[in-house]
Amino acid sequence: MDLLYSLLVSNKRKKSNKTILFIDIYDMFLMVTGFMNYGQQTLRAARYIGQSFMIILSHANRLPVTIQYPYEKLITSERFRGRIHFEFDKCIACEVCVRVCPIDLPVVDWKMETDIRKKRLLNYSIDFGICIFCGNCIEYCPTNCLSMTEEYELSTYDRHELNYNQIALGRLPMSIIDDYTIRTIQIKKDNFL
Repeated sequence: MDLLYSLLVSNKRKKSNKTILFIDIYDMFLMVTGFMNYGQQTLRAARYIGQSFMIILSHANRLPVTIQYPYEKLITSERFRGRIHFEFDKCIACEVCVRVCPIDLPVVDWKMETDIRKKRLLNYSIDFGICIFCGNCIEYCPTNCLSMTEEYELSTYDRHELNYNQIALGRLPMSIIDDYTIRTIQIKKDNFL
């Protein structure tokens, strides 16, 4: 009986040695794959850091975009949507500008002349405190009496000063290029990439 017991115990030890060996190999495999994952993550992080440094170095060669505003002004693009210019003589009071405006902004006062059967424009005004400068009124005007200017300095201390009538809308703004007291700056498109 002792012999049988010793054989059983030795078989268990052999099995446990095999399982211990298998567990050791499996643990070693997990450890090696963990080191490989850690190495891959380290290389990926180093690559991302290198890419960010390359972006920083590419921006180091660019000139600054800051302008000294009251003394320097940007030349606006040709399709810039600035203050609206209105030509009173061309307007036929059709009110297309009011109908296409998303906020029904232009105020058109007119009177029907019965003897000639035409509308006569009395007053035209736009409140630039509310205007969203979408350009629909300019786009759909049949007589081209409305146009966009390059004027973008509309700030005032009183919001009621932003309500322009036909006289104020008829004034053409002074061109930035013609103003000798201001240095104009042309910004290249590659500075904004």
